[in-house]
Amino acid sequence: MTVTIVWWDLADSAATIESLEQDMRSSIDAWYEVEGLRVKLWIADRENNRWGAVMWWAPDRPADRPRPPNRAAELIGRPPTHRTQFEVVATAEGNHSRNPRPSSLTDYPERNQHA
Repeated sequence: MTVTIVWWDLADSAATIESLEQDMRSSIDAWYEVEGLRVKLWIADRENNRWGAVMWWAPDRPADRPRPPNRAAELIGRPPTHRTQFEVVATAEGNHSRNPRPSSLTDYPERNQHA
């Protein structure tokens, strides 16, 4: 899997964290059908006036499939200030999970695949 993290500095934008929160609530549905997306988190850093997103992608995500419009970029008026992508090498779930705890990553091979 891979994780993509994007941030926008809102210092020079008319968009605010509050206005972006309102709009993102109505934009979430478009992401449910994105092939290869495991989870998307919209994040806010109020202390530093930044807005962002974290996206977890399956290793076999199709690169040629369309994605929903980048609503944050539209509202903020520019592409992200920062974009980083990382390879996920291991995961652990908290004790809220109903799945039994694996004894090793080989117990869940999909969690040990490289992107």
